[in-house]
Amino acid sequence: MTNTTAATVPQVPDFSLSPELQKFRAYVRDYAQKHLGGAATYDAETKFPRDAVMAAAELGLLRTTVAKEHGGSAMGNLASCVMLEEINAVCVSTGVTISVHNSLVNSLLGKWCNEAQKKRWFPKLVTGEWLGAYCLSEAFSGSDAAALRCEAKKDGDHYVMNGAKLWITTGSEAKLFVVFARTGPDRVKGISAFVVEKDWPGVGVGKKERKLGLRGSPTTEIVLENVKVPADCLIATEGQGFTIALDTLDGGRLGIASQSLGIARAAVDLIRDHLAAQVDAKGRSNSTQPDQWTLADLAADLDAYRFLVWRAAILRDNHVRCSAEAAMAKLCASRLANRAARAAVSILGQAAASGASVAERLLRDARITEIYEGATDIQRLVIARGLMSPA
Repeated sequence: MTNTTAATVPQVPDFSLSPELQKFRAYVRDYAQKHLGGAATYDAETKFPRDAVMAAAELGLLRTTVAKEHGGSAMGNLASCVMLEEINAVCVSTGVTISVHNSLVNSLLGKWCNEAQKKRWFPKLVTGEWLGAYCLSEAFSGSDAAALRCEAKKDGDHYVMNGAKLWITTGSEAKLFVVFARTGPDRVKGISAFVVEKDWPGVGVGKKERKLGLRGSPTTEIVLENVKVPADCLIATEGQGFTIALDTLDGGRLGIASQSLGIARAAVDLIRDHLAAQVDAKGRSNSTQPDQWTLADLAADLDAYRFLVWRAAILRDNHVRCSAEAAMAKLCASRLANRAARAAVSILGQAAASGASVAERLLRDARITEIYEGATDIQRLVIARGLMSPA
């Protein structure tokens, strides 16, 4: 090796969080301990965690992806992922509410809206006065988002919007909706994005879904009947909606990957504590080796997949396209969440299968992580296409 300056630079990546992010993680963990004790109640009573979300707003947790000039903290995606793991390790209903608000609404508006639009909506969003919701899916366009049928027809200085959106997280609680609607005949280029406010005539909340997990997070239909949407509520330009939707989903997948990490971590902690309590008369562990192997495998995967999530978040913070990396993070983390939750119920036994147990709730909550923000097989397609067409 030649004796050059470049050769003496250590080529070692730093896998540790900065002191600022470590402090932020402790800050969020303190919030979770103080304000998320009602997680079981939210689940049992299908009750929206309003107090917990408002406490998060007061602590600045609804503004991590917003620029400082618009009232945000500009902490970015990595900080959001760190935050969401901590919150979801305790309460996934609160976690998904904060994730959607930050990654699917605030992040989208910050990247694609003009200054006048940002000044109009961010003051209410960053303070929690308004919560946001992302309205893409429909009855005939789930994984195939380009098949959406909701229409927005231009009529002078406004659009007339008609259609229905399904499976909308925080639908009954949000005051601002990002709605994707068809403005032209082209399957992809005929889709545009709009901001729609809940109080406008013709905007209604339809049925609330009865769900397996995340029961404290309301998932509803949003009905749009002859809604007059001012032209200045169009995001970017006509025809950019599909591009905006896919770009935003990269960030949304990081949020769900982080949620999955939180669920997996909570399950691993349950298993660890259970096995650690199994000791003989002399205080020596007498837990079975297979159970210890399961714990070891889950803990190793948790660390590995956390780094996958962080890598994608750092790429997005650096404005590097990360569709494949975000899909890898969500694919692996969501599978782990389900595997860890199943293991927790299996190892902890009959008590864990009780409807009052944390393990049982984690098992129900974990299932959705492989479905929303792109199902597992969609993530595999995104990854494969990224590998085949890296440019």
